[in-house]
Amino acid sequence: MHRRHAKRRLTNVFVAAAVVFTAAVIVTPDVPTRVVAPANPFTGMTAAGPAAATSGSLPIQPLWRPAAAVLKRSKAVITALPLPFGHDAKERERRESLSRLHRIYTYSAKYRIKPDLARRIYDAATTAGIEPELAFRLVRVESVFYPRAVSSAGALGLTQLMLGTAREFEPNVTREQLLDPDVNLRIGLRYLRALIREQKGDLKLALLIYNRGPVAVQKSLSMGMSPANGYESIVTKGYRGRGILD
Repeated sequence: MHRRHAKRRLTNVFVAAAVVFTAAVIVTPDVPTRVVAPANPFTGMTAAGPAAATSGSLPIQPLWRPAAAVLKRSKAVITALPLPFGHDAKERERRESLSRLHRIYTYSAKYRIKPDLARRIYDAATTAGIEPELAFRLVRVESVFYPRAVSSAGALGLTQLMLGTAREFEPNVTREQLLDPDVNLRIGLRYLRALIREQKGDLKLALLIYNRGPVAVQKSLSMGMSPANGYESIVTKGYRGRGILD
């Protein structure tokens, strides 16, 4: 009997001790620590500030800080931190360059022309303020992408410019120069842009003037007739743009 009572009391003691130990673990905060680098013997500074000890030992410092301390940080420290989502000019330029190349190769494949010619047409269009899709359509209909094309009426090059029309934009341009792709595209797309502006955004009428000339189109209009000859429909079939970039 006595042994049974003694055994029961001993069990109760162990249970009580276990409960007290568990409560102490739960209530006591777990304070993480970090090891601070030894002080620099020349400056007396550690990575976190002045040396905490000079014995060469590694002092232990708590990482825990009161929550309110976050609100008391100076603005200078906050603004000095680098922003991971900040804009980088070089990265933006690189992405724009890759996007441009992607569009050029897309047009090259779509119209089955060499990438170099696609690049010339694309760059000339964006420089002149013409939507590249319209520029490719115009060149395809006018010259089938042949830089040295010459019509029976004397129109020259990729955009089939008449020499007189070209000289309204560049007075000293020569016939041979108009057979140069870059010169021809530069003047031809500037001319198209000017026509779209003159016609206040009427793309089809601007294309008719480009193809037939202003005199012929005006004559048809003055007689109450439609100047359409099918050219504008061929160029704009399936096209939903405005023709210009701005």
